[in-house]
Amino acid sequence: MREVMTKSMARNIFYGGSLFFILIFLALSAHSHRYIRSTSTNAETLTASVADGKHVWEKHACINCHSILGEGAYFAPELGNVMTRWGVQDDPDAAFEMLKGWMEAQPTGIEGRRQMPRFDLSDTEMRNLSDFLLWTNTIDTQGWPPNDAG
Repeated sequence: MREVMTKSMARNIFYGGSLFFILIFLALSAHSHRYIRSTSTNAETLTASVADGKHVWEKHACINCHSILGEGAYFAPELGNVMTRWGVQDDPDAAFEMLKGWMEAQPTGIEGRRQMPRFDLSDTEMRNLSDFLLWTNTIDTQGWPPNDAG
């Protein structure tokens, strides 16, 4: 082997290494896409109500205060497992009633506490939001959040 690297050797190492890492990147991207579509996301239970609930979530910018599955702000509680914490994960009607009661009780007016604004959602919007939160509760998060409190 030579002591000095020639221009052609350097070029071959650069292009070969670049091609290698581009192929690795594409393979990992394809694997991630397949994993999300087949394992991570519970697509079988994805309904129009769940999609509409996500639109309510986005319309009112809930992510500006809450996190969902670890994504978002940490000003207010994690909501990816809120239905499990409330114990209503198996009953959509109880989940709706619990969410409706919670949101209508806000803000509490307790001094020194973080206060959630009152959004005055319609029953349809509230139902859709509870369906969305129930759906996120069924996603395989591989142990996220790290504790039950979110």
